[in-house]
Amino acid sequence: MELFWILLFSILHLYVKGQGVYAPASGQIVHSGQACVVKDDNISERVYTIREGDMLVLQCLVKGHPRPQIRWTKTAGSASDKFQETSIFNETLQIQNIQRIQGGRYYCKAENRIGVPAIKSIRVDVQYLDMPTLTVHQTISDVRGSYYQEKTVFLRCTVNSNPPARFIWKRGSEVITHNQDNGVDIYEPLYTQGETKVLKLKNLRPQDFANYTCQVSVRNVCSIPDKSITFQLTNATSPPALKLSVDETLVVNPGDNVTMSCLVTGGIPTPVITWTHYPGPIPTTARVQGGTVTLQNVKVQDSGYYNCTAVNNVGNPAKKTVNLIVRAMSNITFQITPDPNKDSETIQMEQDVKLSCHVDAQPQDKVNYTWYKNGLPVRPSKTLVILRNDPELDPGTCSLEIFYMNFRDQATYSCVASFTGTPIPELKIEVNLTRNTVVPPVLTVPKDRATVMVREGSRVELQCDVSGKPRPPVLWSRADKELPMPSGDWLVETRDGRLRLDNVTRDMSGSYRCQTARFNGLNIKPRQALVQLNVQFAPIVDPQSLDVRTRTGDSVTLRCIMLKANPQRIASSTWRLNGRLIRSARPELQDYSEWQIDSFSQLSNGTYECSISNDVGTSICVFYVSAKAYNPDFYYDTPAPIKKDNRNYSYTLQWTQREPEAVDVVIGYKLEVRQLNFQSYMSKQIQVGTPQKGVLLQHILSDLKIPLSYEVRLTPITNFGPGDTSMRIIEYSEPYSYPGRSDQACGFEVEKICGFTQDKKDDFDWTRQNANTQNPKRSPNTGPTKDRSGTREGYYMYIEASRPRVPGDKARLVSPLYNVTTKAKGPYNTPFCISFYYHMYGKHIGSLNVLVRVKSIGALDTQVWTLSGNQGPNWQQANITINPRGPFQVVFEGVRGSSYEGDIAIDDIYVARGKCPMNRETMSEAVSVKGSTAALSLPIYTGLLALFSTALFHR
Repeated sequence: MELFWILLFSILHLYVKGQGVYAPASGQIVHSGQACVVKDDNISERVYTIREGDMLVLQCLVKGHPRPQIRWTKTAGSASDKFQETSIFNETLQIQNIQRIQGGRYYCKAENRIGVPAIKSIRVDVQYLDMPTLTVHQTISDVRGSYYQEKTVFLRCTVNSNPPARFIWKRGSEVITHNQDNGVDIYEPLYTQGETKVLKLKNLRPQDFANYTCQVSVRNVCSIPDKSITFQLTNATSPPALKLSVDETLVVNPGDNVTMSCLVTGGIPTPVITWTHYPGPIPTTARVQGGTVTLQNVKVQDSGYYNCTAVNNVGNPAKKTVNLIVRAMSNITFQITPDPNKDSETIQMEQDVKLSCHVDAQPQDKVNYTWYKNGLPVRPSKTLVILRNDPELDPGTCSLEIFYMNFRDQATYSCVASFTGTPIPELKIEVNLTRNTVVPPVLTVPKDRATVMVREGSRVELQCDVSGKPRPPVLWSRADKELPMPSGDWLVETRDGRLRLDNVTRDMSGSYRCQTARFNGLNIKPRQALVQLNVQFAPIVDPQSLDVRTRTGDSVTLRCIMLKANPQRIASSTWRLNGRLIRSARPELQDYSEWQIDSFSQLSNGTYECSISNDVGTSICVFYVSAKAYNPDFYYDTPAPIKKDNRNYSYTLQWTQREPEAVDVVIGYKLEVRQLNFQSYMSKQIQVGTPQKGVLLQHILSDLKIPLSYEVRLTPITNFGPGDTSMRIIEYSEPYSYPGRSDQACGFEVEKICGFTQDKKDDFDWTRQNANTQNPKRSPNTGPTKDRSGTREGYYMYIEASRPRVPGDKARLVSPLYNVTTKAKGPYNTPFCISFYYHMYGKHIGSLNVLVRVKSIGALDTQVWTLSGNQGPNWQQANITINPRGPFQVVFEGVRGSSYEGDIAIDDIYVARGKCPMNRETMSEAVSVKGSTAALSLPIYTGLLALFSTALFHR
């Protein structure tokens, strides 16, 4: 007995000392979507199996105070289908039409700033079964003979599925088994992971020519039906063969009409032909008809590889490819290479020189180059040599080499590129080659342009001056970062050496390299220089906004810090209160600006703004400073509504005050209540004593109308004035017992009937009614006239024994699932009490049975209580103690008697953790759920007192 008192006073001592109801977050993931199987797993909490295409719904049920915030994350599955982190206040994650790549582990993270976050996970296993594919293959050693006569043939069946599929082979309608005869083998190839089964027919016999069916099955998981594919094997079966109507390389002019055909020359069954294009899809203007592709008015962008594939699932697919080239030519350029043997960079008499010409074209190797000197064709000689494909330069480059240059070689040279015999226009470029007109380039950066300062968002021009004859273009690139240019290109060409950038940003800062191009100029070592771009931007400050709470009379220091800026200095800082200037602009020697409030008062209350400038721009820190009390945190794990009668209910509103020591003492609360769909509030001030951190406060809301819902607003009040308001919705739901909570009994007062459901596999349903809704013509001397409380308005559930019911018909009412999670060392051992009232009055009363449906052992129904026959005109109570071995449901089964005077009724059902008390009308839960981190609330405190009182009474 002393042990009881020691435990009781220890709990009371902790409660009185103000340890409070702050509790770390705890959570549990449950499903409410289209689940196939939900089972325990050795590694994870739960495995949730769902069929592809169904809807996934996961709920994260959390406890803890303050109310935890929820964040869902996902791992595994497709990397391209990353589940984005999202805070979901309603705790529900829903995915419509779930796909296989969305399988994986889903995590629910619950956090309320008390202790460590609670993280729960569930593995979602998406089940699917695709249509199988069946291919036929011949042994490689006998390819010269007729395809199947006396040959070994392999029928290969492949399927994608989850879980791995089971394969069944059939010849006609007959199932083929392994080693059925010497001519048949069935095996699984290596490295196929259960996705392939091979049927081997050795040395074909006449009876082997038949219809073969591969049937795949996942054993009806998630109600996925079997799928099958059939192939007819004959002595004429052969693989596909193709030939093209055009050459494999087809060169055409722009604007031509092109037709390409793949002609089937073999294959039984008849092959199916498909066309693809690389790169990219087949042009939208193309017309595909069977094995023929037609392109009208072909364009350069239609070029590419057109692939034709014929498949009949016999042997390997037949493939043909047409490389379609649409002639095009653009961007002709030249290069002048001084004598490479002497590493020269200038053109000199009596030295070698090379002129090169290049054009971008397709096909590149079909371009014809023609050289002219002063308008006349160049005649090759010992000193003038034309290289059609210069091996020292880019492919497709033509060069004219001049050996031992003399005065006669100084002239204007022209290079003409063309496609002979085509309508493609020729391109021409001229080079004036003289001793004085060819000068090496010089690249410089103006002194005042070596470093360019510009404000973010502006337009800037980087400049490199280049001279020389001929003057080459300038190429720009990033010099100090492995990054592309702002345009996205790695090199940007400018004709005048000026790089223009619009709307510059801070990440464009850095060194830029300018260098001379080797084309359209001398082919020598490029000249290069660097230009530094310095982008100035306004300060980045911290905090951007901050809520500051304080007590009246306390000192407060506000600090606005400049984290980053260019230039990195505070040129001026300005402070304002509620828009009014309180300190003029002045420079700061440090990287922050401060404002000091020596003694906070009503005059100090308001919004403080600190404007920091660095001569480029201004950024603002905003401080909301007040002595207003923080908002209260509603305690969500409160008891269910208390029903006074059939019209009214009350609700115990519970909360804690957030950070009560941070501000002046809370002297009361303003309570506002309004019925939903109404605009006006009923308001009053309530006194609850001085709040302390973590201590639960409460106020009873009374005279609420059943079944209406209400919005409640609660505002703390200090001498400074009203604080921040919290709001919540009070929804009426008929009280009934949730697992692990001590609520009131289920009296069936609302149509949702406490979450009970009608069993779809019984003969008829239970009926909800009260005395006011009874059929006036009902049979006398049977069934109750009022509910268990004795009121005409109160509801109950009953079975109607009149026609069309026949003797033995059963009606089953199934409770919500009670998710038993507490384990001892080994099996479940937590007792539960089922308490209810029954009414069995009538001449032909049948039976009332109570069954327990345990989910973890195949949803087995076990009868735990039964009663038959007339029990008199009064309501009576039954108490049943059970020890379920897993999550369970309670089933009330009413069995119709021999005739119509046999109505059976039930009311006030109550399910609670713990053994049933003896001779008690009400019960309180006295055993907490294992692993719960919630501190004791007032209702549990009351329940403990009741427990100890009971223990003393039965001592």
